[in-house]
Amino acid sequence: MRASTALAFLVCCVLCTPSSGTADERPPLMLAEIYEHESGIDLSDYWVSEKYDGIRARWDGQRLLTRGGHVIRAPDWFVAGWPNAPLDGELWAGRGRFPVVVSTVRDELPDEAAWRQIRFMVFDLPAHPGPFTERLAALRGMLTDASGPHIQLVSQVKVANRRELDAMLRNVVAAGGEGLMLHRGGSLYHVGRTRDLLKLKPYADAEARVVAHVPGKGKYLGVLGALVVERPDGLRFRLGTGFTDEERRHPPPVGSWVTYSYQGFTAGGVPRFARFMRVRNEPPRE
Repeated sequence: MRASTALAFLVCCVLCTPSSGTADERPPLMLAEIYEHESGIDLSDYWVSEKYDGIRARWDGQRLLTRGGHVIRAPDWFVAGWPNAPLDGELWAGRGRFPVVVSTVRDELPDEAAWRQIRFMVFDLPAHPGPFTERLAALRGMLTDASGPHIQLVSQVKVANRRELDAMLRNVVAAGGEGLMLHRGGSLYHVGRTRDLLKLKPYADAEARVVAHVPGKGKYLGVLGALVVERPDGLRFRLGTGFTDEERRHPPPVGSWVTYSYQGFTAGGVPRFARFMRVRNEPPRE
């Protein structure tokens, strides 16, 4: 790290670490856009890591805060030895164990045994004034064995092209992971949504028949709010996202077939995050 950048970072850590604060302050976080294969970005500019299915959290140097600004009541031993600098990361209990994290974090009185299953997976250093590649190097030097067993730096790698990215995604998903994150190496830490940080998750698609239109509310008043669709097995659910303004004004007619994307299923068998994609010209084959 350059001397000037290092000095600026040390000063920023002192200024950005609050000695007190209200529990309802929303921490300033960098938010990801969705990666689109057709975007034409140079993948060699990005660091790639696994997308963890946990709870986003920010360590402000003294406390863990949720994305909404609520203080997380972690045990003192959990955060013992952590750096006195803001850290951005994910509270994670392992692949496919999101419910464990949710139930643990919600407890006002920490469940000691449950917290021992959780790690804080750190992926950024918000107060550092340099680009992400420099922030990553600083994190590698900061998060040592002395930082404690429950804090861990997220592994970041480089891919040369789309083929390598797709292979990494397949491997992560096959192992039970949620997807990938792409972080542009030359980007500063931007608060809010930015294409310098991208998320890539797989999805499946299927067909369903339109059985009803749900009128829109609020900004969609007077146009389509959602479609009620029916799968070939008779299950009905709603599609409320993925439409253009024109499609909301002139929705697919009742009786037509549409294609939707989704990401797995709920416990009741309903497609998760179902999203309208397009109208089919003919019904799907049985």
